[in-house]
Amino acid sequence: MGELNYSESDNPATVHNAHRNTSERISFLLRPFALILGLMLMNIPASPLHASSAHSEKERLLTDFSAASADLGWYLLNDNVMGGRSDGDFQQEQGALTFAGRTNTNGGGFSSIRTNPLQLDLSSHAGIRLKIRGDGRRYTWRLTTDARWRGRQVSYWADFATVGDTWTTVDISFSRFVPRVRGYQLDGPALEPGQITGMGLMIYDKQDGPFEIQMASVHAYREDTDR
Repeated sequence: MGELNYSESDNPATVHNAHRNTSERISFLLRPFALILGLMLMNIPASPLHASSAHSEKERLLTDFSAASADLGWYLLNDNVMGGRSDGDFQQEQGALTFAGRTNTNGGGFSSIRTNPLQLDLSSHAGIRLKIRGDGRRYTWRLTTDARWRGRQVSYWADFATVGDTWTTVDISFSRFVPRVRGYQLDGPALEPGQITGMGLMIYDKQDGPFEIQMASVHAYREDTDR
C-alpha cells in the first residue's frame, strides 16, 4: 500500500485559517466603502407625502360629485310641503351639482336640496368650504344634528353671498350657524360639529324670481387651511 503525500496546505485547520484571513482582509478593504454608502443614504431626502395625503390633513372632502365620491343621497324639498309656490330641481353630473328653479314669496318662498341621514364627526374642523358658481343671490347652507327643541329637530343655518356666473370658494365657519326650528331662530343649543347628521343647500332670500347655483365640491376645512 503506497504512502500518502501530506503537506501543510492539506491540513484542514490551515485551509480554514487561510480563508478566515482572506475574509478579514476583504472586510477591512470594503469597510470605507460601506461607510461612504451609509452616509450617502442618510443624506437622501425623504420622499414627500403624496399631494392628496398632505391635503387631506388640512381639509376633508365630503363630496366632489364624482363617481369616486360618496353618494350622499341628495333629494329635493320645496315650499309646496307647506302650501308654497316655489319651484326647484337639481341635476347631478360628473364633477358638479346644479340646483335651479324659481322662488315665489307668495307662500313659503324657499327651495332646497338635502342629503340623506349622515354620521359625520367634524369636531377637528372649523367649518364648511364650498366651491360654487352662483347668480348673485344669497343662499343658505343647512346642517342638522340630533339636537331637538320641544321634540322637533333643530336645523342650523348660515347664509352666504354668491357672485353671478363666477366660480368662488366660500368658507362658512361653524360659529356662524344659527339654530332654527321651522325657520324660527332659537337661542340654542349651539351646533355640535362632531354630531352632524345631515347637510343641505337652500335659497330663502325673500325674493321672487329664478335662481341657479352650481357646486363643484364640499369640504370641511381646518382653521389654518388656505383656500
